[in-house]
Amino acid sequence: MADTRAPVERPISPFWIYRWPLPMAMSIAHRITGGALYVGTLLVAWWLLAAAAGPNAYATVAAFLGSFFGRLILFGYTWALMHHMLGGIRHLVWDLGYGFSAKEREWLSLATVIGSASLTLILWGLGYLVKGGPH
Repeated sequence: MADTRAPVERPISPFWIYRWPLPMAMSIAHRITGGALYVGTLLVAWWLLAAAAGPNAYATVAAFLGSFFGRLILFGYTWALMHHMLGGIRHLVWDLGYGFSAKEREWLSLATVIGSASLTLILWGLGYLVKGGPH
């Protein structure tokens, strides 16, 4: 006799029931931060060119980077740099053949998120301590 099962009702879109695993989200974030670092490097180049061009050009860049919007961009650049660096270390651990169990993958991904946020806050906190606050 033929197997006659009732058709299974399937959702229209998997995004309603599918939860992104943290390692997948971190992989996407790693790619995005890599792209952001390309753009942020233009700021570093602008700063270096302005320093070489003289005091007026440097004052313009310093005024922009010292503004609220400039500091926000620099904060985001710092976080992207820390996140991308820790993501690279996570990939290095995987290249060495470690961290492939589900629990280890989740732990490494969570360490990347917490570590990048913590390192960013520590670096900015130390910067404000050394500089003496925003000027």
